[in-house]
Amino acid sequence: MKKLTRHKIAFIFTLISTIILLGGTGYLIYNLSLLKDIENLLRLIAVIVLIVIALILILLGIRFLRKFKKPKLIIVIILMLIFGAGELFIGYNINKVYGTLKKVSDTDEYTTYSSSLVTLKTNEADSIDDIKDGKLGLLEDESSIEGSVIPKDVITKKDLSNKTESYDSYISMIDALKDGKVDYIFLPTNYVIMFGNMEGYENLEETTKIIYTQTKKVKKEKTDTANTKPITEPFTVLLMGVDSETEGIGNSSFNGDSLMVITFNPKTLSTTILSIPRDSYVPIACFPNQRKNKITHAAWKGEECMQQTIENFLDIDIDYYVKINFKGVVQLVDTLGGVEVDVPYNLCEQNSNRYWGKNTVYIEEGIQNLNGEQALAFARNRHPNPGRCSAKWTNYTSNDFIRGQHQQEIVMALLNKFKSVKDLDTVYKLLDTISNNMSTNMSTEQILSLYNVFKDISSKSGYTTDMAELLGMQRLYLNGHDARIIDYGGTNLSLYNYVLYDSSVKAVSDAMKENLGLKKTKTVKKFSFNINKPYEEKIIGKDETKGDSITLLPSFVGQSLSYVNSFCGAHGIKVNVKGSGTGSVISQNVSAGANVEDVKSITITLSGGSSTTTTNNTTSQSTKPSTDDKENDKTQSSDGSSEEGSGSTGDNSSNTDTTTPPSPEDEAN
Repeated sequence: MKKLTRHKIAFIFTLISTIILLGGTGYLIYNLSLLKDIENLLRLIAVIVLIVIALILILLGIRFLRKFKKPKLIIVIILMLIFGAGELFIGYNINKVYGTLKKVSDTDEYTTYSSSLVTLKTNEADSIDDIKDGKLGLLEDESSIEGSVIPKDVITKKDLSNKTESYDSYISMIDALKDGKVDYIFLPTNYVIMFGNMEGYENLEETTKIIYTQTKKVKKEKTDTANTKPITEPFTVLLMGVDSETEGIGNSSFNGDSLMVITFNPKTLSTTILSIPRDSYVPIACFPNQRKNKITHAAWKGEECMQQTIENFLDIDIDYYVKINFKGVVQLVDTLGGVEVDVPYNLCEQNSNRYWGKNTVYIEEGIQNLNGEQALAFARNRHPNPGRCSAKWTNYTSNDFIRGQHQQEIVMALLNKFKSVKDLDTVYKLLDTISNNMSTNMSTEQILSLYNVFKDISSKSGYTTDMAELLGMQRLYLNGHDARIIDYGGTNLSLYNYVLYDSSVKAVSDAMKENLGLKKTKTVKKFSFNINKPYEEKIIGKDETKGDSITLLPSFVGQSLSYVNSFCGAHGIKVNVKGSGTGSVISQNVSAGANVEDVKSITITLSGGSSTTTTNNTTSQSTKPSTDDKENDKTQSSDGSSEEGSGSTGDNSSNTDTTTPPSPEDEAN
């Protein structure tokens, strides 16, 4: 020991270098151990090499220090410092990647909800301590965390003695606030995003303000199947777009407008991708009796409701979900230097903040390198905006399907661009953006195992670098028809819906099951082509037009009682007769256009009777809308959504037009 310490300066430098080397080696080995199932053999070899090199350098340092061979000792010290620093640097980068993936992995057992006390900007109150005797509005649904549970906690916590008023929806609360019926209301903190794109509620940010916010962590309900499925097996992913005024997935509000279902088979390296139209008329899992409605309404009950709804109507299990904040897409694209997309026509769209005017985003036809705002606008656009832009930017036809294709193109363009990233600074920026704007229920280990999948894809790519070709992409299509349907039992208003054909849903479901290995793949034995005609790949589900599994209640006005009994008997609807008439039907209390699945009983009035009326058996529900509904001509759903619609006609069903349904563009975006 004396020989090692007789040259104190040399000993100190050797000791420091040894500590740095050992620290770097240990840190790197620890981070390599985090990369489970990634290049296991290479990682094992790397660990052995690291340990051997560290031991050799340390032993050489001790030997040269003991004999005090100064030149050789200096070289060894330098090597130990370089090697240790390099290990620390590599370990840091591995840890940063792992930390990002861990942050993206949303496997926490709790969900954080946020509710805010909102008032008009003209109100002088700036905090909850200023509300004095003002009346408070909250949801009557006691199971709503943001609309009832948190508000009641706030009332107790702040010892508020204000009178309260309960409402059946957030929209009715907002209307009550506008009309001065209440002074303050409790809304989800992201209420501007949730309702700001609805007609009549675009100016919420300018007319209202938040004076108090409280969050609450609630334990998630346990599902029957945990997300432990290995990535080596075929799996299904649900991509969900969320909205936020700022970046960050934690402050985002799921809006249900952007939905993509992807199935991937790692064994065959084949993929199916389906964009689901927002107005698809399907059974909503969390509505009473799974009442059918447009699928976007499932979003108001949260991601779990949406996932279960899609699982039910497509008859598949969704193994994983990925939530992406639209704000993050803008930064992601800009960090990558833009994405290349072939734009089919000139278009204009609102920006990421949903602002028009000087903020309007314009995109020209042709192959373009789109920046972040343009890429998001391209993915969001679903119809022309003649009231916002000149004819140059509105001369085209679009819809939900075309928007879905645009979203798929942006996803593919992003994947293609990721492959070209090489500099470390860009990698750091991408990691920060992804960690802040994306979340998934995949575990960190499951995300890491995707490395082996993409490695396999790259090794077999050979002839192409296009991601759509590498992934064997098969696009699916849900075909259907337009329909006006009375939302009986919900809003009681006539809404536009896209009714899916049964055969199209089945074709899409079968294609997914085949790719997942759950259904035997059909072998194509014949193939024909014309050398003079370009080959067009068949889009599964697009040409299917059989069955729509829906029957709408007809207008019985002018029909006989026997006809009413015959129709209603065939559909399990109880008939009540009003009055003592014996002629034809002159009115019905459930409007024509309601889905017969939602109608349990109907009351009709016959002609030829006296003014005295009686009701046989039971009294059925009334579909007569409120005065506010007629005046505003808006749909106000029990789950808080609002859309353009036409009021139910109450007793006179002949006023309801169900023969000429509008196009999707007739509804508010």
